[in-house]
Amino acid sequence: MRNIEFHNRERETKEIRSILDSRPTSITFIYGPINSGKTELITHTIDELPDEYVVFYINLRTKFLSSCDDFIESLFEMEMETDGALKKRKETLAELVSSVTKVAGIPINKEFLDYVFKDNKPKNAFSYIIKLFEEVEATGKQPVLILDELQKIGDVKVNGFLIYELFNFFIDLTKEKHLAHVFVATSDSLFIEQIYNEAMLQGRCDYLLVDDFDYEVTMDFLDSYGWGEHEKEITWKCIGGKPVYLIKLINAKVSEKKIRDVLDGMLILRTGEIKTTVKRVNELGGEIRIEDSSYAVNYTGLVDTLKRFVERDEIDMGEVDEISITFLVKKNILFVDPLTMMVKPQSKLNLLAIRGAIKDV
Repeated sequence: MRNIEFHNRERETKEIRSILDSRPTSITFIYGPINSGKTELITHTIDELPDEYVVFYINLRTKFLSSCDDFIESLFEMEMETDGALKKRKETLAELVSSVTKVAGIPINKEFLDYVFKDNKPKNAFSYIIKLFEEVEATGKQPVLILDELQKIGDVKVNGFLIYELFNFFIDLTKEKHLAHVFVATSDSLFIEQIYNEAMLQGRCDYLLVDDFDYEVTMDFLDSYGWGEHEKEITWKCIGGKPVYLIKLINAKVSEKKIRDVLDGMLILRTGEIKTTVKRVNELGGEIRIEDSSYAVNYTGLVDTLKRFVERDEIDMGEVDEISITFLVKKNILFVDPLTMMVKPQSKLNLLAIRGAIKDV
């Protein structure tokens, strides 16, 4: 497998660096369609940062979150003793900070962890993090907190309460104390809208869209791996600039016929998945949870929403019902930009698959 290099995110990288070079004042949402390269952008930017920044990066993708305690526990990295030689236990915040490398989870020892959970309240964890960040600041360094895939807290039963408490904490870190930069990354744009409403974030947050590559960047990316003009054009027409798909094709490239086979296979698979989703709603019914209530998914509304993409690449959210949009976003078929309220398929491949899936419906 080839080593695929980070490619052409100068605008987004420059914007993140500009935020980091200024005083912390607001929460930054890094959002975009699924697999558009958000995590790759974050990790690349972190790698390029000077040592004056200490980044606390928590990726919730692999975390099982069924309760508030699960979420709080996922924030921390327990200080462990090394195998064999006895390592001096780090008992103070200053000692814990001294062990932090450029990128880490939030370090904690057994005693502090007991404090965090003693009252079963998130505020204990947030109080500990503030004190830890103050210790980082005292060393002349700038703490940066990044939570990736934050939509995972939608799995937590006390979701509304947790969102409110968590984002009040982020506001305290940024707008009130100016202590740490806070970045929240998610591919669930409707989750951002929910957060905005529940946590009262007006004037307290900024947004950075990380979208699929545009035509020019896609052509340049493929050109850097020796692709011919015809190969590049058929790739753009089939999958657009979705980085994860482009990388899959680069790794699979043998001949033009091989590329066509891979593209055809990707489209057939995605079309079948969307057909199955719609068919199940028709035959078995469907349900979607919006905030604290559950709603039945209407088959006719679902089909009507998808048919709007037969002639258009994007639509206004006001054209279709909230339940259908939410269901299709949760299924990673559609993407909503929370700033423009425009709706589009998650990728060019999804657009073509939608058209194929509903042509006979």
